[in-house]
Amino acid sequence: MQVLLVEDNPINQVVALEFLSLMGLRSRLASNGLEAVDACMQAAPDLVLMDIQMPGMDGLECARRLRELQARAELPHFPILALTAHALESDVKASLAAGMDEHLTKPLDFTALRGRLDHWLGRLPAQ
Repeated sequence: MQVLLVEDNPINQVVALEFLSLMGLRSRLASNGLEAVDACMQAAPDLVLMDIQMPGMDGLECARRLRELQARAELPHFPILALTAHALESDVKASLAAGMDEHLTKPLDFTALRGRLDHWLGRLPAQ
């Protein structure tokens, strides 16, 4: 299984990539929405973990763009999970309206993240 992490903060990148590695998942990194669209067009991931607030194309616009490409059959469908510090109800609604499948909040919790990835990807390998 391969996860595309879309995150611009270097510290958050290190933490999330380490969590994914510990879960036995392969991962790729994009630092903004434009890089994420390009990465998905090169090789579609099994799941995208997407920050919302990023320079250039933010996570909401990126999710909309990916869903448009999927609707035109230019990309296969894959889950997109928001991974953000924004936790208000309006933030959750904005994520879902943009086409994200779920809204997860930072700071990252290994056990909670693993549970959500188990849900979307199927049972992950034991650690």
